[in-house]
Amino acid sequence: MDNAIHRFSELFAQLGLANDAKSIASFLAEKTPLPGHISLPDAPFWSPAQASFLREALADNADWAELVDQLNEALRLP
Repeated sequence: MDNAIHRFSELFAQLGLANDAKSIASFLAEKTPLPGHISLPDAPFWSPAQASFLREALADNADWAELVDQLNEALRLP
């Protein structure tokens, strides 16, 4: 079992997004708030590969799942 500890910026890199603090803040500001009726992987701004990664991370309770949950929460803030 992989017990890797990842950082929020590494999740952005894994998703193929710019992962410096300014880029993360810009992404969150641009995409927030994600409506409550849309699940994170179903958000329209993900590519099919990104959505698949997010679904798998959550379904498998992968080592990325906690960060995916944090991203979900961050995108729900008003």
